[in-house]
Amino acid sequence: MPPALVVSAGGTGAARRSPLMSRLAVASVTMGIFAIVTTEILPIGLLTSIGSGFTVSDGMAGLMMTMPGFLAAVSAPLVTVAAARVDRRVVLCAFILLLAAANFLAAAASSYWLVLISRILVGITIGGFWSIGAGLASRLVPPASVGRATAVIFSSVPLGSVLGVPLGTLIGDLAGWRIAFAALGVLSLAVFAALALVLPPLPPEQVTRLNALGGMLRSTHTRFALAATFLVVLAHFEAYTYITPFLEQVTEVGTGSITVFLLVYGAAGIAGNFLGGSAAPRHPRATFAAAAVLIGAATLLLPVLGQWRVGAVALLIVWGAAYGAVPVCSQTWFAKAAPGAPEASSVMFTASFQATISLGALSGGVVVDRSSPSLVMTLGGVTALLMALVARIRVTRHNAWPDND
Repeated sequence: MPPALVVSAGGTGAARRSPLMSRLAVASVTMGIFAIVTTEILPIGLLTSIGSGFTVSDGMAGLMMTMPGFLAAVSAPLVTVAAARVDRRVVLCAFILLLAAANFLAAAASSYWLVLISRILVGITIGGFWSIGAGLASRLVPPASVGRATAVIFSSVPLGSVLGVPLGTLIGDLAGWRIAFAALGVLSLAVFAALALVLPPLPPEQVTRLNALGGMLRSTHTRFALAATFLVVLAHFEAYTYITPFLEQVTEVGTGSITVFLLVYGAAGIAGNFLGGSAAPRHPRATFAAAAVLIGAATLLLPVLGQWRVGAVALLIVWGAAYGAVPVCSQTWFAKAAPGAPEASSVMFTASFQATISLGALSGGVVVDRSSPSLVMTLGGVTALLMALVARIRVTRHNAWPDND
């Protein structure tokens, strides 16, 4: 177990707040993560239109996914350490304002490089907001409601897929991709107002230091969690970042219909999030491995069955449901690996997740520019199955969750 991170602790006052204010506080954090997730992955639905607008290839356009992931991975530990003694409400409000600025910059960008600068700001926001916001449920609601509040906060991830990306893609198709980013800027400002109004003061209860984060890596549970998260998220974003070119070139789906396909995928993701959230606390490794196997099967079969719309829809449902369980499984594994350091666990989860999103989008872009979207799907499928193997090795070697590792 890594070194203790708690320097001082105090009550949050969650039990003394009215149930309505507690629910509104959870909802405001959920909407903040929803806005962040939607902003981060919206380029997946608008990849070809943004690329054609600036005359760049699909792989080059994929840098819009690579940049935020890389910056989020770097900023997650740095921002958490730098803001260790700052009220969490102030930190969350500051980051959501930065998100609004990033979206408005993308909407007004006169060159592709300005778009990439806006994506750097998105990455910094992800690293800071996610690392703090993902673990706030225990400070916003009474102990009996923490599990439900955590599930609500994590539901923002698939909601970003089921509502945010399809709606943003639809707006982009109807009014242009710039309007889609401008709309996200307005949403970010609305979230800022909600956070400022309903969040209680949240003075830090822990001081997280970089050496303590490094100490977490001495845990074999943490190392296996990193390996599993790396492989499954790499597999997903290698493939999913380029789902729009695949649907256009292989399934031969029109621009308007792609929104429907993404909507179906996202709806399955919501179901998978709650199913995974139910199973992960009891069986995090098995649930994680099952999700990886389903992602691997779906992406490996897409080049074959995805030539037909029915086949593509069916596989996107399987893929969406499986990936919906991934974030909660990964977060649960990290939390169980370091039960005495919840914020440090959240930082480790965020950094590893976002770094892999970046690498997945980058490696997929290299492949898609040199071959085809079908090969990207195959590559993602093989990588996902490797993750299931890692989880199986971990279960074989040591199944228990010890207090000290």
